Amino acid sequence: MFDLPELPFTYDALEPAMSARTLRFHHDKHHAGYVKTLNEQLAAVGQVPRSLETVILYASKTSNPKLFNNAAQVWNHAFFWLAMSAKRERPSGALAKAIESEFGDLAKLKKAFVEAGVGHFGSGWVWLTAGHNSRLQVRSTHDADDTLTHAGMTPLLVCDLWEHAYYLDYQNDRKGFLEAWFDALPNWQFAARQFEASQGRGEPWRHPQPRPDAKLSKAS
Repeated sequence: MFDLPELPFTYDALEPAMSARTLRFHHDKHHAGYVKTLNEQLAAVGQVPRSLETVILYASKTSNPKLFNNAAQVWNHAFFWLAMSAKRERPSGALAKAIESEFGDLAKLKKAFVEAGVGHFGSGWVWLTAGHNSRLQVRSTHDADDTLTHAGMTPLLVCDLWEHAYYLDYQNDRKGFLEAWFDALPNWQFAARQFEASQGRGEPWRHPQPRPDAKLSKAS
């Protein structure tokens, strides 16, 4: 059974870029709902998987969209919380150099990130990723799709483009949300660790494993 990860900050820690009200709904309702449905699906087949990553890859390879959507959304949201910080930061070290090399400066990365998010049609996610060759890339994925099914890609940061991520605070102003998010919330220390892992120095983040002692049962 997978547990709903606790937030790494208090509900009001991300204000004003993200309100406590939005964070409560997003984490306690939306993320929790994906975890609940995923556990129900696994209970129906009596499976306790080794990791969430294996579930996502299995669902992708076997064309099981319901399992993939819930498993990937659990993973994406857990990564999303860690990709944000209550303390405003700036990239430094090797990551800062890679940003300068690829985009010119942080302002140009912001422009590319916001444009990718605004130009994305419908629901999904916008990512900053790194390849094994240190090249950085901004890309968006639709619905629950993430980076796990794309070989040679390590996620550094992600922002949620689903309307529930911003509608209470910004209504239909996705651009305003993305600009505020990029200015205040990226966890550049986390991104730097992910960047190091993409170059073979350390391990990339993995979702907390399911509780092996838990007996899966259908939720009432």
